[in-house]
Amino acid sequence: MYYNYGYSMSYVIGYLFVFIGFVITLGAQISVNSNYSKYKRVNNNRGISGKDAARKILDDNGLNNIDIVETRGNLTDHYDPSRKIIRLSTDIYNGTSIASVAVAAHECGHAIQDKEGYKPLKIRSSIVPVVNLCNRLGYFVIFLGLILGYFNLAIFGLILMSAILIFQLVTLPVEFNASNRAKKQIDKLNIIEKEEQNGVSNMLTAAAMTYVASVINTILQLLRMLLIILDRDRRE
Repeated sequence: MYYNYGYSMSYVIGYLFVFIGFVITLGAQISVNSNYSKYKRVNNNRGISGKDAARKILDDNGLNNIDIVETRGNLTDHYDPSRKIIRLSTDIYNGTSIASVAVAAHECGHAIQDKEGYKPLKIRSSIVPVVNLCNRLGYFVIFLGLILGYFNLAIFGLILMSAILIFQLVTLPVEFNASNRAKKQIDKLNIIEKEEQNGVSNMLTAAAMTYVASVINTILQLLRMLLIILDRDRRE
């Protein structure tokens, strides 16, 4: 009776972790979508577009060599450090909303990080290939360990999967720092009016919290996998 209880509880706790992670991730995504939808409908009083805001920030920081191009999709905005290009989605590139300025400035924050050799950004870029490889191998190694009954092999697979958590932890300071740089640049260059900057702050904070949610979700997923491995080892 004790054995069955322990076995069922491990799975109940594991699925509870999955549910909690799902709720946290969903809540963060709803928050960022809500803020984006809200501030996308609010045009800044100066009528400056995302492209113009980005150009102003880049030029002020001596980054005249970085091009700003329009790209397809919704919230597909990103800075490409290898090609020195900021890609802004159509709504952000052409839009004159608070959201357009916030997102464009955030991507400029990454460009400034790149110029200054911001260490977390350099670390994140350098570990991407390793993280992708470890993440792919991790699931396979865990599955193989469970099938063959090799506890240590399964644990090794879990360690490999933990690479994604390391990547996400490194990403946190990169994203928060880029947002802080964005807010400072907007204020310094007087891109939008003071009373509109709260909207920028709300937007960027909501976006940053999605990364926090991803970290929590990954931790819970790893704990769930650990419970499965430990439970299987106990039954062997």
